[in-house]
Amino acid sequence: MAGRRIGLGLTGSHCTFEEVVPIVERMKKLGADVVPVATQTVQKEASRFGAAGEWLKKVEEAAGRKAISTIQDAEPLGPKIPVDCMVIAPMTGNSISKLANAATDSPVLMAAKATLRNGCPVVLAISTNDALGLNSHNVTKLLNTKNIYFVPFGQDDPVKKPNSLVAFMELIPETVAQALLHKQIQPLLREYPSVHG
Repeated sequence: MAGRRIGLGLTGSHCTFEEVVPIVERMKKLGADVVPVATQTVQKEASRFGAAGEWLKKVEEAAGRKAISTIQDAEPLGPKIPVDCMVIAPMTGNSISKLANAATDSPVLMAAKATLRNGCPVVLAISTNDALGLNSHNVTKLLNTKNIYFVPFGQDDPVKKPNSLVAFMELIPETVAQALLHKQIQPLLREYPSVHG
């Protein structure tokens, strides 16, 4: 990953933001230049997991730069100032649906579109309660889309949330390393050890 320019898109799965900050720090230690990109939800909305913009600020500090926060500022990630790989972590069900259906209404989705335009990999770390429900066909569509790769994921709570899938965020660097070689890290489906413990 040394010398690579890695985009990091954040969408509004607030419960997983805490896991993303150490990943940014780890990618920086591996020599990557991390470029944060954030949706309006991440920028403006508070939740029980933190104040509006709180986690974005921590990601910016870890990356050592301000996040791209508008669609206009994300568009140059295409031909002008490309990234070698665009990671979206966390990737909500809403953004999964939009990406699968070519809707580009956020800075993160524009960054993904720009990266795909360049033939470079986009890595998705999903975190959504409906991945095995209404959104299942969108997940499957993206699994079969050229240059899109997934961070390994599993059912975080199959009893209380049977349609929910969450990526193993700690595997983002390894997934990116494989995606840069145009390979999907395996195994893709993994079991959460805490579910049955």
